[in-house]
Amino acid sequence: MRVIGLMSGTSVDGIDAVVVDLHGAAQDLTIKVQASATYGYSESLREKILGVCAGDALSIADLASLDDQIAQAFAQAARQIQSQLGDQQPIDLISSHGQTVFHRPPGPNPDFQLGYSVQLGRGEVIAQLTQIPTVTNFRAADIALGGQGAPLVPRIDLCLLGHPEKTRCVQNIGGIGNVTYLPAQGDTDGFGTGVFGWDTGPGNVLIDLAVHYFSQGQQTYDHNGAWAATGTPDLNLIQAWLKHPYFQAPPPKSTGRELFGLAYFQDCLKDAAHLTPADTIATLTEFTAATIAHSYQSFLPQMPDQVFLCGGGALNSYLRSRLGAWLQPIPVLTTTELGVPVESKEAIAFAVLAYWKGQNLPGNLPSVTGASRETPLGTLHCP
Repeated sequence: MRVIGLMSGTSVDGIDAVVVDLHGAAQDLTIKVQASATYGYSESLREKILGVCAGDALSIADLASLDDQIAQAFAQAARQIQSQLGDQQPIDLISSHGQTVFHRPPGPNPDFQLGYSVQLGRGEVIAQLTQIPTVTNFRAADIALGGQGAPLVPRIDLCLLGHPEKTRCVQNIGGIGNVTYLPAQGDTDGFGTGVFGWDTGPGNVLIDLAVHYFSQGQQTYDHNGAWAATGTPDLNLIQAWLKHPYFQAPPPKSTGRELFGLAYFQDCLKDAAHLTPADTIATLTEFTAATIAHSYQSFLPQMPDQVFLCGGGALNSYLRSRLGAWLQPIPVLTTTELGVPVESKEAIAFAVLAYWKGQNLPGNLPSVTGASRETPLGTLHCP
C-alpha cells in the first residue's frame, strides 16, 4: 500500500510529508520511502497556532476557522508531495496526525479524569480536497482506554529499529522529546515485551523560544546549535530546573507546550537574568540534553547499548554532542543510519499507524501509554 504521512509537531515549524510504500503487517513490516519534504506554514497561520498553544482565547467560530485552515494546509502538503511522483502508482491512503494545540494527560485516577488531546486539521476536509481516504485522530482511542495518548511511535520503532542483541533507545527531539526503549529482541518473551516509552520533557521548544526572543523575531531556531556553541551553560540552573515535578514522576507520562511552553520559558528567563543571550541559549540546550540523560538514568531498566536520534533536534550537532557528553560512553547516532530518515521518521510512523488501522491491527503499546489494552488507532474519513 502507498500511503502519504503528514505530521506537524510541537515545534510548529511546518508539515513533514512523506510517501511510503508499506508491506507486511507488524513483525514483518517493511517500508520504502518514495518522497519526503517539509512544507512551512504561512507566517500568519503559524502565529495563530502558536498563540492557541500559548493559551490565547478563541471563539468557537474562530476555532472552526483555524481547524479548516490547518486542514487545507495539510491537504495542500499532500497534493504537493504527491506531485513529486508524477503519474506513478496512485496514493491509497493519507495519514494526518494534524496539529496538536492542547494536550492534557490523564489525572491520578483515570476512572474520573481521562486525558484530553486536540489535534486540528480535520480529516473530512483533507479527504474531500484530495479525494483520498484519510485517517486522523490517532490519540483518541488510547486516551479512551485510560492511556496518555502519547507517545504512539514505540510500536513502529520496535518493528523498524529493534535489534536481536543490542538494547537501543530511539530518542525523538521535536518540540518535546520522547524516548522508546527497545530491549534486545533475543532477550524478550514476545512481541512488545519490555518496550517502554515516555515524553522526556522539552526538546527544541525552549531553545526555539529563546532564539526567537533574543533575535527579536528574526530567527525561529538555532541552526546547528551555532548560537549555543558560543555560550557557556549554567550547570547550577540546570540542576535546579531538573527538580521540576515532571522529571521526578515515573512513566507512563506525556507533556507538551501546556507545561513546557511560553510561561515556563519566561520563568527560565527570570532565572537566567544574569546570563548573556548566548549563555542562556547554551543553558537551555544543555537542559534538553540533561533532561534526556536524567530520564534514562531514573526510569530505564538498564542503560542502552546505543541511542538513535530523530526529529529536528537530531540535526543540531551541538545538541547532539552535548547529549553524547551526558550519556558517554554510549554512542549517540541517528535513525538515518538505520535507514529511517530523521526528518521524516514521525511522518513515516503515522503512515504506518494508518496502514495498521486498515488492517485492524493495534497501534498503541499499553506498556508505554498506560492504556488498559491494545487497540487500532485513528478515524477513517472517505471522500
